[in-house]
Amino acid sequence: MKPITVNSERSYQVIFTDNLNRDLSALIQGRDVVIVSPKSIVAGYRASFPAEHLLIEVADGEEQKSIQSFGKVSEELAASKLDRNCLIVAVGGGATTDLAGFLAASYLRGVEWLAIPTSLAGMVDAAIGGKTGLNLSAGKNLIGAFHSPSAVLIDQRFLSSLSERDLKSGMAEVAKCGFIDDTQILNLIGENWRDNLSELIYRSIAVKAKVVSDDFKESNLREILNYGHTLGHAIEKHSKYFLRHGEAVALGLRFAAQLSFEFSGLSSHHLDKQNQVLDTLELNAKYPKGSWPELLEIMRSDKKVRGGRLRFVTLSALGVPTRAENITDQQLEKAFLESIGE
Repeated sequence: MKPITVNSERSYQVIFTDNLNRDLSALIQGRDVVIVSPKSIVAGYRASFPAEHLLIEVADGEEQKSIQSFGKVSEELAASKLDRNCLIVAVGGGATTDLAGFLAASYLRGVEWLAIPTSLAGMVDAAIGGKTGLNLSAGKNLIGAFHSPSAVLIDQRFLSSLSERDLKSGMAEVAKCGFIDDTQILNLIGENWRDNLSELIYRSIAVKAKVVSDDFKESNLREILNYGHTLGHAIEKHSKYFLRHGEAVALGLRFAAQLSFEFSGLSSHHLDKQNQVLDTLELNAKYPKGSWPELLEIMRSDKKVRGGRLRFVTLSALGVPTRAENITDQQLEKAFLESIGE
C-alpha cells in the first residue's frame, strides 16, 4: 500500500509494512532506541529490535496512562542518561502510543518518537495525529501534548493476535470515519468488514490524516474526529475502563446520532443507517439509564467544554459534520434515554 503523508507541525508518513525488521531498521539508523511496550506484546516481537536497545515495560490498557506510570517510565528513561538524539519507539495499542508520545514530548523538552500500533484502534486513530497524553481521576486525556511521531509503521499481522472483542472495539473508530467523512467505509462494512479490513484501515487512516493535516491543534475542523467521544469517554471512565475504548465510543456514536437527528437535521434514514452499521459490528447498544447523572458530570470535564457549556460534534447528513451547542440537560437526558439508556 502507498504510504499516507500527514502534514502537522512536521510531515511524516504512515508506512504499511510486511517486513517490520527492514523498515524499522531504516528508520532507526544506528540511533539509541527506547522501546516502550507492554510485556504481553513485546515478548513476541523482541527479536525485531536489537538487544542493546533499552526496553521499558508498561502495564496493559488504560492503567499505563496514569501520573504514576508516567513518573515510573520517566525515571527509567532518565536513568539511562540518553541524550536528545535518542528515539522512543512505542509498540502497543492506543494507550501505549499516548503514553510513549507524551514521554517523548516531555523528556529533555522533546525527543523524536515513532509509533508501531498493534491494535486496530491504535492503527486507525490513536497513533495518527500527534495527540499524546495521560488520564486523571477527573477524566481522560486531561494532561497531554501535541507531539507528532517521526513515522508510523502499520503491520496488520499484529491484528491476528487480537481477541474478537478487541477487533470489534477497534471497528468503532473505523465506523466513525465513515460517519463523518468517507461514506464508502460504511458500504465496505456492510458488504463484509472482515474481508475488507485492509481497505477499511487504509481509508480510515486517510480520513484522519486529511483532517489532522488541515487542523493539527484541534482549533476547529479536527473536532469532528471527536464524534461520539464526548459521551464515549464519559462511559469509558464511568465503567472504570471495563469497557474497551471502542465499546464506549460505539455507545457515544449512537447518542451522537440521536443528537444529530434532534438538533442538526439528520434524517431518520441516516440515523437508522448509523445504528445498523454499529449493529452489523455487534457493538454495544445499551447502558444503564441510572448512570446518567454521573455521566453528565463527567462530561462537564471534557476538554471541548467552552464557557461551561457542553459542545457536541453532530451530523446534518452522513459525511457532513457540524456542531450542536446550547442543549439543555433535560434534552441531553432525553436523547440518552431514547438512544442507549435502558
